[in-house]
Amino acid sequence: MRLYTYFRSSAAYRVRIALNLKGVSYESVPVNLLKGEQREAGYAAVNPQKRVPSLDIGGTTLIQSPAILEYLDEAYPEPPLLPVGAVNRAKVRAIASLIACDIHPLNNSGTLAYLKKRLGHDQAAADEWYAHWVREGFDAIETLLGPGPYAFGSKITLADVYLVPQVANARRFNVPLDAYPKIVAVDAACAAHKAFQDAAPANQPDAA
Repeated sequence: MRLYTYFRSSAAYRVRIALNLKGVSYESVPVNLLKGEQREAGYAAVNPQKRVPSLDIGGTTLIQSPAILEYLDEAYPEPPLLPVGAVNRAKVRAIASLIACDIHPLNNSGTLAYLKKRLGHDQAAADEWYAHWVREGFDAIETLLGPGPYAFGSKITLADVYLVPQVANARRFNVPLDAYPKIVAVDAACAAHKAFQDAAPANQPDAA
């Protein structure tokens, strides 16, 4: 199994966490987004969207982190990333969707680059754009989190897999987290788990 990844990509970070939680061995294949390697012909043949992550599972390659995470939970059911019960699963999926659909697309590298290069906004304006959408999402997530230590109790779920990379990005962009004690506590609990530690950006072979 080969994971095409970039150490700072939060979408790739999610998949690294899930692979580690499932105990699935994989080869890390770095794709440097800053150097534009995702747009080179060789990688475009792997992923026509020219983004990371991509997961080569042998015989086919999967793209888009939500689809990859669903595949991993179906193909490697232990430990499960979704809790028991339709209502509980819906609550976990809501957190994941809030991050994947509402925060991340507005704040990924392509969006921020477009704001600056095509629309003429300076770095300060781009940073405020980023912080605004993080706050919008985190305000809701803070109220939706269940009792700890993790996002929904004593077991790690898909909500944690999505939340930790988004917290890491928020910190990288200097977004204050004082208003989000539940989110910070969940992040701290996950940080003590080896699967999250090994998936962290600073611990990737392409980290620089």
